[in-house]
Formats: sequence, C-alpha cells, structure tokens
Amino acid sequence: MPAKTEISVRSTAFNHGDPIPTVYTCNGRNQPPPLTWSAPPTATNLALIVDDPDAPSGLFTHWVVSNIPPTTTSTEEGQTPAGGVVSLNSANRAEYFGPCPPAGTGVHHYRFIVYALSDTVPVNAETPANDARSAIVDASLGDGQLIGTYTAD
Repeated sequence: MPAKTEISVRSTAFNHGDPIPTVYTCNGRNQPPPLTWSAPPTATNLALIVDDPDAPSGLFTHWVVSNIPPTTTSTEEGQTPAGGVVSLNSANRAEYFGPCPPAGTGVHHYRFIVYALSDTVPVNAETPANDARSAIVDASLGDGQLIGTYTAD
C-alpha cells in the first residue's frame, strides 16, 4: 500500500494550536479564515472539512467543501475555495458555520482538514455532512490539518 500523502495547511490568521480569532466564529463575522495548503501532484481534486471533535453531542461538522481543483491552493478570508462544491454542515446549511461551542463546555479544537482526493466525489449542496465526509475519506490519498481552539465564555 502506498504511503499516505501529507498536506501542509496554514493560515495567516492563527497558528496551529492557537486560538481562532473571534471574527471567524459565530461571535464575530462568522466567516472562514484565510487558508493555504499544499496540493500533491497525485491529487485529482481536494476537499476541505472543518469540524469540532469536542462538541458535546459528538463530532460537529462546520464546513464541507469538495471537488476543489488541485490548482486551488488557498482561499481568502470569507471565501469558499475556488471551484469547490459546498455540502451541508451539521447545522444542515451549505455554508461555513464558524466555531460556536456551547458556554461552559471548555476549550474546543477545530480541525481544518484538507484532503487530497483520487477522484471527484459525488456530492452537491444537499449532501448531508456525514455522507460527504464518507465520500471524501473513501477517495482520500492523504490529508493535513490545521487545528485552532476556541472557548465560549
């Protein structure tokens, strides 16, 4: 079995392990931060999932963007990666839903995961988050992630 592809994911808004600025949360402008990533030459497409594994009711998916062309290696603040298809998040909306942990639940870790895909995944704006995630993971050649934290007061 070939080695998994590693992808570097970064943001100019926060460093790995640091707090996510409020502007990118539900308490701010609720828009995605700027991101950059490496695109491996073997990738047919890329995907981006933002999730919170610390959510009280289990994994909460904040954003799913699939079928991003491998020539797209960044996204500006407040933008969806060029050419990507946004599917439903755990709030049943096809959009970015920023970090928004319930008060009193402590520090949450938000993963911005970029996947290299072997093929186009069959998703659209009505595809549920779990179905989109399954299709992405099944087509994944590898991934990389940037983790930011956020705490509700």
